[in-house]
Amino acid sequence: MSTSSPEHHGGDRARRARSGAVGRRSPRSGTEPVTAKSPLGLRLILSGVFLPMFGVATVAFAMWAGQSGPGDDPGRGPLIVLAVVCGVLALLAAVGLLAVLRRLRHERGER
Repeated sequence: MSTSSPEHHGGDRARRARSGAVGRRSPRSGTEPVTAKSPLGLRLILSGVFLPMFGVATVAFAMWAGQSGPGDDPGRGPLIVLAVVCGVLALLAAVGLLAVLRRLRHERGER
């Protein structure tokens, strides 16, 4: 009998058959628990905190870059780089937040 058969893992495998399977690059090794879950609550809190923080930082750096003159220190270039970096991090936090909310909805049985 294979260690990845439904009988080996119990009925829980049928209910959580797709959970965590998206993006998996290698097959299950069999050493991790079947019911292992990522800490969705912590991920939700971190995304909820960092999304607005990086969003505000993006706007602040962009406005600062727009108001800086040719002889100002820091110059316009570094401020634009900071605005772009903060924007990318805000985007990643938004994607993380959407992924967590989607998984929470899926685990609750909602569509």
